[in-house]
Amino acid sequence: MRTLLILLLLWPFVAKAETVPLLSGARQPLFQMAPTSGGVESASLFQGAATGFFAPKSTFDKDALIHIRNVIGQAESPQAGYDAVQHGARIRPANLPTQMTLAEIFAWIDATPGQPHAIGRYQFIPATLRRVATQIDAQPGDRFSPAMQDRLADVLLADAGFAAFLAGELNQKDFMNNLAAIWAGLPTSNGRSRYHGIAGNRATVTLAYFQSEIAKIAPG
Repeated sequence: MRTLLILLLLWPFVAKAETVPLLSGARQPLFQMAPTSGGVESASLFQGAATGFFAPKSTFDKDALIHIRNVIGQAESPQAGYDAVQHGARIRPANLPTQMTLAEIFAWIDATPGQPHAIGRYQFIPATLRRVATQIDAQPGDRFSPAMQDRLADVLLADAGFAAFLAGELNQKDFMNNLAAIWAGLPTSNGRSRYHGIAGNRATVTLAYFQSEIAKIAPG
């Protein structure tokens, strides 16, 4: 009888707990991602804490970021820049990439299977674009503007160890090879693209050029 009385007294609280909606007003991500190993989330590139990728740093670091973006842009899209579309795409988007939303870009990708879809200054391929868009919490209606493309590329720069390189914790050769593993137009330390001959890929800048440009932002 005592047990029954306790259950009757607690029932309103139990019922309330079961009917509370979870994250009812939460903003949903544009692209779903599988959780990382161990459930650890990737750190934000743009967090305000001192440990963030864009924590307060010297002007040199900001210049280094702009410089490395330019090096990648020279290798991947030297002419069309932010409005570049992979030359092998037979059916191109109806509008310039910078005038399209992310939803429109993915609608074009879905509607044109069987062709290359690398797009923008940094030649994002679909799978990579989905991943980095999720990491910066991009939304379907967000425009694929130059600023957006830079933010997306910065995720990949973080993946390549850019912060560690600037801190002197990653040597130049390894950093360059990391970049070349992401962008096919950049040469590895053997002078060729890591993806040489695959789908017509090749290094579009010389190893000497790549080395000299990275040396300009090397620590010390």
